[in-house]
Amino acid sequence: MGRLFGTDGVRGVANADLTAELALGLSVAAAHVLAEAGTFEGHRPVAVVGRDPRASGEFLEAAVVAGLASAGVDVRRVGVLPTPAVAYLTGALGADLGVMLSASHNAMPDNGIKFFARGGHKLADELEDRIEKTYHAHAAGEPWDRPTGAGVGRVTTYDQGFDNYVAHLIGVLPNRLDGLKVVIDGAHGAAARVSPEAFARAGAEVITIGTEPDGLNINDGCGSTHLAKLRAAVVEQGADLGVAHDGDADRCLAVDASGAEVDGDQILAVLALAMRDAGGLRKNTVVATVMSNLGFKLAMEREGLSLVQTAVGDRYVLEEMKRSGFALGGEQSGHVIVLDHATTGDGTLTGLMLAARVAATGRSLADLAGVMERLPQILINVPDVDKSRVTTSPEVRIAVTDAERELGATGRVLLRPSGTEPLVRVMVEAADIEQARSVAGRLADVVKSALG
Repeated sequence: MGRLFGTDGVRGVANADLTAELALGLSVAAAHVLAEAGTFEGHRPVAVVGRDPRASGEFLEAAVVAGLASAGVDVRRVGVLPTPAVAYLTGALGADLGVMLSASHNAMPDNGIKFFARGGHKLADELEDRIEKTYHAHAAGEPWDRPTGAGVGRVTTYDQGFDNYVAHLIGVLPNRLDGLKVVIDGAHGAAARVSPEAFARAGAEVITIGTEPDGLNINDGCGSTHLAKLRAAVVEQGADLGVAHDGDADRCLAVDASGAEVDGDQILAVLALAMRDAGGLRKNTVVATVMSNLGFKLAMEREGLSLVQTAVGDRYVLEEMKRSGFALGGEQSGHVIVLDHATTGDGTLTGLMLAARVAATGRSLADLAGVMERLPQILINVPDVDKSRVTTSPEVRIAVTDAERELGATGRVLLRPSGTEPLVRVMVEAADIEQARSVAGRLADVVKSALG
């Protein structure tokens, strides 16, 4: 698998890349690293462990629980719950560690392990590096201290997690959703029970699709990566809006009453204005990535709000929010972080807050999302090139300068080396789709000739 930890934990094909042995070993290593860091000092350590409904999550959960308990950590099993629920419960229960088993929007054969630090925050890169190093040392035969007798961890099931998390979601909503009809697509995933329950308790009339997980059907033709069924259901049911989650429900996309998609940029725009009006948008600033649509940036400028952009990945958005004290950030893909109420992207909370804005204003979602116009965006992947030279090549630099001059203030160019493949991503936005295609095609040709 190469380096084990990626930008969002450890992922791979369950029982091929991500084995029970690896899950157990990483859990033991995490317990040892956190103990050495002083996290457990002065008390008996506690971990919260949850998962999405994938069949492989059953044996991987058993492996993680066994590893933690064998290292002297008491475990609270919360069962099938969204990633943000595990993060929330880690903080709410005062646990020292949280573990979520999920591969998010990936297909069912994949799975993943994500660790949360005390308070429900993502584990620091430095700690992930130490966990990986410790895991490899143990796997190579380095001995470690094993507790015995009363020192081993105890395992209990925490059945109140579902209700506690839903109550938290309802408790932070600015207003109820009475009078709204909402279709929820749970992706046959971790939010299949949570999201419909939360919307119903908040007063909405709820219609559900993708809420019958069987361990095999997660993300299968449904959820935030496949919106067709949600679009059809919203129109057929005459709903006010639809909400789609991914497998672990840390993201949310929406559709309006006509079935048109409302993406993460548009959701961010709607929530930014809602939070500004309520006085909750600290420093009148939103954090997004460099892949956000230019229309989002122009809308924020028009509304008098500032935009800070980060590298692609919700962890980078979160790092900037925490470092600079901002309250709202997210990605076009639907990862939205409302830092006053969540330590990670929370798809159910995002959907609830979006619906709350519709209910509070009496305006349609289409009208609210119309605060920004999505400019046409063309993305071309240029494979088999030396991506390391994309920022230093004179030919590429000249081509980018010419393209930016042609596009002017209503266009944008972004060349980005892939983090995992030998390719460069060429992204061009323009007010006219044909102009965007033309400029992107020319840039892609230059990248291929100059870096190939």
